[in-house]
Amino acid sequence: MKRRKGKSIYLLPNLLTSMSLFSGFYSIVATIDKKFIYASIAIFVSCVFDMLDGKVARLTRSSSRFGVEYDSLSDLVAFGVAPGLLAYMWALKSYGRFGWLAAFLFVACGALRLARFNVQVDTIQKKQFLGLPIPAAAAAIAGSVFFFSWLGFHGELKTVFMPILIYILAFLMVSDVRYCSSKEMGFFKGRPFRFTVAAITLIVIIFIEPALTLFILAFAYLLSGPIYTLIRRKKLVLEDASHLKESSAGQDGHL
Repeated sequence: MKRRKGKSIYLLPNLLTSMSLFSGFYSIVATIDKKFIYASIAIFVSCVFDMLDGKVARLTRSSSRFGVEYDSLSDLVAFGVAPGLLAYMWALKSYGRFGWLAAFLFVACGALRLARFNVQVDTIQKKQFLGLPIPAAAAAIAGSVFFFSWLGFHGELKTVFMPILIYILAFLMVSDVRYCSSKEMGFFKGRPFRFTVAAITLIVIIFIEPALTLFILAFAYLLSGPIYTLIRRKKLVLEDASHLKESSAGQDGHL
């Protein structure tokens, strides 16, 4: 009985990962059918399942090497190939070879980001993300497509905006810019009631105007990394200067 229970616990995170993979695959199918809004929504649904599988694995203590590898392969499809194809079909196709190469760059940098995360997950990236997480990059593309479609922009603006966004996202994913992870949110740690209230409030806000809200949330997180990194570096410089001043004062005192 205990053995069956253990197997069911390990099955749940992998089932959620499979749902994330399914949503990513549906996004690819919707993109091919030129149903770009559905494709964007599917990527956001995949983000939800991707977030849940990690949470469930940690809560049930059912993390495994197989689950980590399966999650990475799922992420590459749902947050690499799916948004790359979406960006190409929606705005980059008119650029020809330049367009699909830009989309490939996004996918390649996403794959590199996932590989680096798997290597550093227990060291550097245990509490912070080094580089933009690939789900956040996918959300930025999906949010842009959803938002522009909601505004009714179908002209040249998207063909200018998307190439710039693709290169920024590709650079941030392989950069040393640090992003906060959910593990750092001490405000909610050990406070399930606060977390529940915040989650319900966020869901209500999203459903009021999903296209606008998801776009703002995606880009707010996108910008948070460079801002957080600059503040962190400035703080380290000030601390080094303070230590240097104290050391200099100590040496003068001895003299």
